[in-house]
Amino acid sequence: MNAPTPPYTALSLEVRDAVAVVTLQRPERMNALSKVLLEELGEVFRALASDRAVRAVVLAGAGEKAFCAGADLKERKGMTEDDVRGLLGLYRASFGAIDACPKPVIAAIQGVALGGGFELALACDLRVASPTAEVGLPETSLAIIPGAGGTQRLPRLVGVGRAKEMILLAQRFKGPDALAKGLVTALAGDGETALTAALALATRLAAGAPIALAAALEAVDGGADLPIEQGFLHEARCYEKTLVSADRREALAAFAEGRKPVYRGE
Repeated sequence: MNAPTPPYTALSLEVRDAVAVVTLQRPERMNALSKVLLEELGEVFRALASDRAVRAVVLAGAGEKAFCAGADLKERKGMTEDDVRGLLGLYRASFGAIDACPKPVIAAIQGVALGGGFELALACDLRVASPTAEVGLPETSLAIIPGAGGTQRLPRLVGVGRAKEMILLAQRFKGPDALAKGLVTALAGDGETALTAALALATRLAAGAPIALAAALEAVDGGADLPIEQGFLHEARCYEKTLVSADRREALAAFAEGRKPVYRGE
């Protein structure tokens, strides 16, 4: 069933049961990141963060050619240096809203995800790609650097050495190589699109315990840069949220009764 949504112009939002599907709707521009699209991405993810009916989110791009080709260079051509600085702040704020979402967010990468488009995928928790998808950060070949979090998120995902190689050489990888290097989580199977595979994964996540999933994301993301002893304390604080939840008691009861648990996010 579809939930009523605001009148977005550069993206669409559909809620299928407990899974929200956010789709970039600029296929004629290969879903390039315009100012309006960036603003709407921040808006929709801030709204989804507090929507109790949504338990997982899939982020996709319209059409077959691109998840997102990166910055809208046609729009950027007429910008001053200060305009670009302001736009980079909008990138960080909007991608930060995705990063901070307490629901698991899965990027469904069909076609290319380059530059800011791959940085957008890196802000998601998981990435599912078609075998023919292509990902990369080509910015240094254009005399700039990744400016929407790529130099920070990529090393945390694949390690500093591999991130430097990929960024300095402006490397691009097709689906199987991207999977082997840890850039994507999974590849769509035969007869599947990236969206179909991502929706199947999101459905599994949506059946889980929302408080536990949010606490796990908070524990991992919040502890990534902490010294390990502080990380243990952070983990304990996150665990406490699950300890006092009704979902935890439901899990124990379901196990004792030999049935599947029904989680309510309470």
